[in-house]
Amino acid sequence: MLRLGVNIDHVATIRNARGTPWPDPLRAALLAQSAGADGITAHLREDRRHISDADIDALMEALTLPLNFEMAATAEMQAIALRHRPHAVCIVPERREERTTEGGLDVAGNEAMLADFIAPLREAGCRVSLFIGHQPAQIEASARIGSAVVELHTGAYCDLDTEGRHAERDAELAALREGARLAHSLGLEVHAGHGLTYDTVGPIAAIPELAELNIGHFLISESVFLGLDGAIREMRARMDAARAA
Repeated sequence: MLRLGVNIDHVATIRNARGTPWPDPLRAALLAQSAGADGITAHLREDRRHISDADIDALMEALTLPLNFEMAATAEMQAIALRHRPHAVCIVPERREERTTEGGLDVAGNEAMLADFIAPLREAGCRVSLFIGHQPAQIEASARIGSAVVELHTGAYCDLDTEGRHAERDAELAALREGARLAHSLGLEVHAGHGLTYDTVGPIAAIPELAELNIGHFLISESVFLGLDGAIREMRARMDAARAA
């Protein structure tokens, strides 16, 4: 079965807009678990714009699902990850001025630095994932430095679909398929995520090499109308249908 990781960052975004204790990201994580999520993703950004240190503390204490801890490749974040030792650590590029993660890591251009950075995390027992584009050079560099997982960035594919640029969307989807095949052939576990919706998840879920999708913003948005349980169950059903087909 294709796993679903639910990203709870934007539950914290809503909370932080008013500076109240609610909605509580931990409560959302527990609801996601009961709705059929296979894991929880939370991104502790350097500017703490949504998830906070206290959220990570609470998730590590209460969750029974695996936590995928997204973070930038900084000494501060490495120390936090080593203190908590979550199931998985996903290294993502991060810029203060961006609205959201805009692309993948340049692993090929920072191979030595990233190899040194992830070594203590691997030794601590964390599964290290690198959030990258589908370019062969990035996939091959990820395998060389010892990452267990790569997560392919689906943001461009989703944006092209939303904009109605279907020929470019189809080319991006083909490149994601080729990237997944290459990564799998190199012994990497392959995940994907960013921007996926009910309309775009099917062709991604159908890529046979993928083991996991990580989806957040759309599910939190859709929960306004369906509730979080209903939004997750609908996404799970669409993923399963695409994989079965």
